[in-house]
Amino acid sequence: MKKPELLAPAGNPEKLRLALRFGADAVYLGGKSFSLRSYAANFTDEELAEGIAYAHARGRKVYVAANIFARNEDFAALEDYFRLLARLGADGVLVSDLGVFRLLRRTAPSLPAHISTQANTMNREAVAMWRELGASRVVLAREVSLREIEEIHAALPEVELEAFVHGAMCISYSGRCYLSEALTGRSANRGACSQPCRARYEVRPEGTEEWLSAEEDGRGVYLLNSRDLNMSRHLGEMTSAGVSSFKIEGRMKSEYYLATVVNCYRRILDMGWSEELAAELETITHREYTTAYAFGEGEDTMSSRESQKAGSCEFIAVVRGYEDGRARVEMRSRFHEGDVLEVLSPTLPLGTKVEVQGLAGRDGPCGDAKLVQGEYTFSSEVPLQAGDLLRRRI
Repeated sequence: MKKPELLAPAGNPEKLRLALRFGADAVYLGGKSFSLRSYAANFTDEELAEGIAYAHARGRKVYVAANIFARNEDFAALEDYFRLLARLGADGVLVSDLGVFRLLRRTAPSLPAHISTQANTMNREAVAMWRELGASRVVLAREVSLREIEEIHAALPEVELEAFVHGAMCISYSGRCYLSEALTGRSANRGACSQPCRARYEVRPEGTEEWLSAEEDGRGVYLLNSRDLNMSRHLGEMTSAGVSSFKIEGRMKSEYYLATVVNCYRRILDMGWSEELAAELETITHREYTTAYAFGEGEDTMSSRESQKAGSCEFIAVVRGYEDGRARVEMRSRFHEGDVLEVLSPTLPLGTKVEVQGLAGRDGPCGDAKLVQGEYTFSSEVPLQAGDLLRRRI
């Protein structure tokens, strides 16, 4: 059985390189328009060209999201955009809107069409329809169970099935939500979701000035808040069901979050699940974990008790180089001479530690790395590599 693809988000060019370095087989990203994460940095046309070339040089793939629900005025620019993606050699385009799909097939038929989760495809008849129209891959709705995935794959084995394995969930069917637009004027269906579902809500009796807390705990109640998906222990079951691409959510997540999650899932795919790897997913900021709808109706998907909890590690620095026994790093959080830091690397064992010795900044030796994104060096017996991350246990 072919090992599934590990697909990671790339919110900007640096995150694309990071995701590929930590083991992603492919990345998905958005240009400056037409994707559902308009508040991510995203990619200019020049950055798209460079990113696709960078990935292809390493035998990896790039999928580009154009998964907004389009208006009439979007189509002229979309036509030019699809022709650009075809020239650049994108490996697939994610779409949700039937009109956008039709335009893609007409203007750039060489580009593989992937149906976004935003289309909330939940059954074999819908997958069959997309296949008949010319789609090569369907990103299944998060609400589909493993049993249903198995039935879809049995009926349509020629269709690639992509499914989320990790990251944020949504109160609405696969993100089709109008709450943000109603409350803030920012449309989730055009990439501008303000995430009002994550807010703490209170009530005020009509005609009064007093707010009453609808308390679940001391901070209030999160009426619409979803837990985070974590299928790390069930990748074998997903493979057996017919999933060919494991998708990690998070184009707006941090470098540290992305590297940690991709590194963890890469190691699970290559070596199998372990308690040590499961613990890695506790080092990042996240909501309570759930397997959502994979094994039933997803009764534990919602969480009214909390929004997010901090991870067990603090992101300290990015390694920019290593020469003659000294590491050159770019600071993310303050650290000091004598601190013991952990290395997050795709090549070194988990838990590898380095002690900061001989700390120096641009102006010479110092005991305190306190300049945000400042460059520092220190001695390290561990042969660090550019792109490794350093963290500290909290």
